[in-house]
Amino acid sequence: MSDRLAVLPQYLMPKRAMTVFAGKVANMRGGALSHAIIRDFVARYGVDMAEAADPRIESYASFNEFFTRPLRDGARPLAQADFICPVDAAISQFGPIEHDQIFQAKGHSYSSTALVGGDAQLAAQFDHGHFATLYLAPKDYHRIHMPCEGRLLRMVYVPGELFSVNPTTARGVPGLFARNERVVCVFETAHGPFVNVLVGATIVGSIATVWHGVVNPPRTREIREWRYDSESIVLAKGAEMGRFLLGSTVVMLFPSNVVSFNADWAPSRPVRLGEAMGQALARPA
Repeated sequence: MSDRLAVLPQYLMPKRAMTVFAGKVANMRGGALSHAIIRDFVARYGVDMAEAADPRIESYASFNEFFTRPLRDGARPLAQADFICPVDAAISQFGPIEHDQIFQAKGHSYSSTALVGGDAQLAAQFDHGHFATLYLAPKDYHRIHMPCEGRLLRMVYVPGELFSVNPTTARGVPGLFARNERVVCVFETAHGPFVNVLVGATIVGSIATVWHGVVNPPRTREIREWRYDSESIVLAKGAEMGRFLLGSTVVMLFPSNVVSFNADWAPSRPVRLGEAMGQALARPA
């Protein structure tokens, strides 16, 4: 079956209603029922609870508490690299940004301007730069960390679709990551500007950041923006910056002549938080 045919049901499914329902179930403090849901999830996806700060399923009052569980100290040591991997994930794609285009999958590219919500001036800072797209599977740790130190400048909520973001959908839905709901986080770093886009998906109940809390819901039809130019919100390399309440994808944008990716990186390769993602091409002054 072709990928386009495989994703056809997603065009017909009530994705928003499914997402709202899933969010309510995930937030439910259902006692034995919630614990049964968590146990089934752990068994189905092979979640390694030994890595969790608290491995006891009974300690989580809701599925979302379990899903966004913190790791035990020392579970993800940080590599001696200028840029570290910000999540546990599989590499979807990475490479150059040319003429406002980001490679999604064979036969598909999409606009970096569309990805950041139509801000051509912001997107222009990354033309001839590089991107990395990382897919978080259900079994993965779902907190998102900083690949390098950065000072927060802006956050933009961009409404959109709620397609799945798994590899089959990435191959079958054109412009997937610029079509789905997303939260665009803009930072200033010693290496220049940096953007981290947190992409929503079917049954992703919400996206949250450490400085704002839950960004969605509410799910509005309009772009919403928060500016932090006058504040000093600085996050260290490896610090938590956000989380998915049910899994999704992050897309990172770097300017030209900033990052050289790890030579071991390849599409579909699993990666973990704290691993070396790349080195700076030019050291900051």
